[in-house]
Amino acid sequence: MPIGARLWPLTFEEITMSEQGYMPGFGNEFSTEALPGALPARGNSPQKAPYGLYAEQLSGTAFTAPRHANRRSWLYRIRPAAVQEPYEPCDIAPRWLSHFDDVPTPPNPLRWDPLPLPGPSAEVDFVDGMTTMGGNAGCAVHIYAANQSMGTRYFHNADGELLIVPQQGRLSIATEFGLIEIEPQEIAVIPRGVRFRVDLPEGPARGYVCENYGAHLRLPDLGVIGSNGLAHPRDFLTPVAAYEDKEGSFEMVAKFQGRLWRAPIGHSPLDVVAWHGNGAPYKYDLRKFNPIGSISYDHPDPSIFLVLHAPSSTPGVDTLDFVAFAPRVLAMLDTFRPPWFHRNIAGEFMGLVHGAYDAKAEGFAPGGASLHNSMIGHGPDAGTFDKASSHDTSQPDYIRDTMAIMFETPVVIQATRFALESPQRQRRYHECWTGLKKHFDPARR
Repeated sequence: MPIGARLWPLTFEEITMSEQGYMPGFGNEFSTEALPGALPARGNSPQKAPYGLYAEQLSGTAFTAPRHANRRSWLYRIRPAAVQEPYEPCDIAPRWLSHFDDVPTPPNPLRWDPLPLPGPSAEVDFVDGMTTMGGNAGCAVHIYAANQSMGTRYFHNADGELLIVPQQGRLSIATEFGLIEIEPQEIAVIPRGVRFRVDLPEGPARGYVCENYGAHLRLPDLGVIGSNGLAHPRDFLTPVAAYEDKEGSFEMVAKFQGRLWRAPIGHSPLDVVAWHGNGAPYKYDLRKFNPIGSISYDHPDPSIFLVLHAPSSTPGVDTLDFVAFAPRVLAMLDTFRPPWFHRNIAGEFMGLVHGAYDAKAEGFAPGGASLHNSMIGHGPDAGTFDKASSHDTSQPDYIRDTMAIMFETPVVIQATRFALESPQRQRRYHECWTGLKKHFDPARR
């Protein structure tokens, strides 16, 4: 029996969440069917697919990519993806951008309060509610704020894969591959080109999205850490097959070459009855992340919090790192335990999903964001510095009830005009460091 197979008709309306284990970036294969026998026999590419279905391959990499890096899946669907009307330009979501050079990005630390949720008189779905905060050639960073489900609209992104991080409200993401449900402190990754619809089962929702233009996100190698630690492959889940067999008046929205396009479609595009392959959407619960840290002295680099990364052609350099600052215990002796003051080559966009971030005393709220770019000095604010400098390090610190995330790139993340002119921008953010007093005294060690 194929992994995740179902021996009865299964549609989106009949399930809440069904999953199978997934290991992003390790070439694993899955097979799942919503009707018994919808998948052809192993090793057989039939002249006619079962149930009158169409066979369609979705390739997320070059055909000749190395076996370990190749991502593709075979979909057995009611109609092929080519069956729809032509796309026309559309003006929806004018704040979802793929260019970031309208205004110069200042060499200053930047921080924002949470973007407001749409008011009750507005009808804003996941696509309309997307606002671009910044980006570069490797990725774009967005914040979504929505108050209604997509309903009869579907979406796919031809420009990159989407890493979705809810901060408020659950998301029910119906995809061609099946249903994924995520809540705050979970994430979902939707591969490039996969069609989906986002519903809001609990009402208004807000969160972060990173649009990855580079290599597929994958689990990092562990090196000297060994075989365990960080994100465990077994905790990544991908959906089992589920399909919509619906006809009517629907809309297909596509992001292509940085622009949004729309097309009428007379049926639901989520009509895949069975699939097999290794290129599929997946989810992960950040609360299962296994942090690695020092138990003797010094504060390690933030790479110890790496969940997923998109490698570049340069060994050891990624186009995108996704980092999670999860609950953990700090036990370093005679050490300044919060992140130290630092400057580095990276562009760092941070968001707070839940609780409080241990390196900031105030001003960094759940749903808010900060951006510290290349060689811009930043670190703990004055209150955090004073507290940590006199803390009794013979006792451990238990960092509980928190979840912060970071999208990190090796180059500057250029802020958009909206981000720089937004009323949510904290224009006096720099003052959180003005309380750092001069303590230097050459006569006293």
